Amino acid sequence: MEITILAVTPEDAEAHIEFTRKVGGETDNLTFGSDGIKITIKEERNFLESFQNSSRKAFYVAKKDGQIIGNASFRSCSGERISHRGEFGIAVLKSEWGQGVGSMLLEKIIKFAKETAKVDIISLEVRSDNERAISLYKKFGFQKIGTFKGFFKIDGKYIDFDLMELFL
Repeated sequence: MEITILAVTPEDAEAHIEFTRKVGGETDNLTFGSDGIKITIKEERNFLESFQNSSRKAFYVAKKDGQIIGNASFRSCSGERISHRGEFGIAVLKSEWGQGVGSMLLEKIIKFAKETAKVDIISLEVRSDNERAISLYKKFGFQKIGTFKGFFKIDGKYIDFDLMELFL
């Protein structure tokens, strides 16, 4: 059961929507829940197509046995004074946690950010209590630079997020 990291294609649209429903129902670490991303297959296909041949943004999927088990997206900031920065997000199915999928995706993102987008800094937001993810980011050299108080609100409870960044 080999894991492969691939650039997403518009043909991944339906499978990716299903992935977001599954991963969103497994954790409260993401901006969406079990409804996944609320988008049609056609809209998702157009969205995924926007990543093809771009030097400023990238979207990767991790696949095992042909199924999407993780994803990571990166986009560089627009605007003259912030174009040296980029942001990314990552999600992995709970059944694959601890299997190196996050590391594989993050390696791809960092390589793209350095070599193609040519940014100087990558930043991210992560739940302050998500120790597994924070450990992964620290392994790659990310450092905490601040905290967003009440970044999420789930079931009436405010949840803090850490802001982390990596200088390339």
